[in-house]
Amino acid sequence: METKMKKAPAKRGKNEKTKTPVSISSRKTRAKKDAAKDLSDLFEDGLKDIYWAEKALVKALPKMHKNATDPKLKNAIESHLEETKGHVKRLEACFKAMKKKAEAKKCDAMQGLLDEGKGIMEETKPGPVRDAGIIAASQKIEHYEIATYGTLAAYAKILKEKDCLKELLATLKEEKNCNDLLSKIADTNLNAKALIQ
Repeated sequence: METKMKKAPAKRGKNEKTKTPVSISSRKTRAKKDAAKDLSDLFEDGLKDIYWAEKALVKALPKMHKNATDPKLKNAIESHLEETKGHVKRLEACFKAMKKKAEAKKCDAMQGLLDEGKGIMEETKPGPVRDAGIIAASQKIEHYEIATYGTLAAYAKILKEKDCLKELLATLKEEKNCNDLLSKIADTNLNAKALIQ
């Protein structure tokens, strides 16, 4: 007859500490007085946020264009500036379709991305290195916009805001195309030129 022996717990050395579980704060964040109460409110807040962001980009892109030296990059920025002006108009069409006033609410995320882009231009010498930095900063902006427009399109679909959905999807497609173009420009020797400058 076999007897099963229980394993004794491993002994800890004098210097070994026991692991304590990480505690996660159970405090809830208090909502502001004007906090979104439903998906419709959240959708409208998101539109205000990206409306501010697009208007800020209309002001920032000419500075990026002036600081870029690569002809393909300069053309891409110039082209995207025109698209961005169209994005502002599409957002205004969304507000109109919802019978709401087109209102911008400061987008802290975009402000941070624009500040980072400005910093990159200040911290790089003109030429391929600065161009590579401009592309990096621009792609961060594009990724933020892709995430935002994708989310807003999902909300518009659920809320049956068909006119807004159409506008948001059109802008989302352009943002993705711009990001792809920036990747191609970086890959066509621009990054390599920045390496050897």
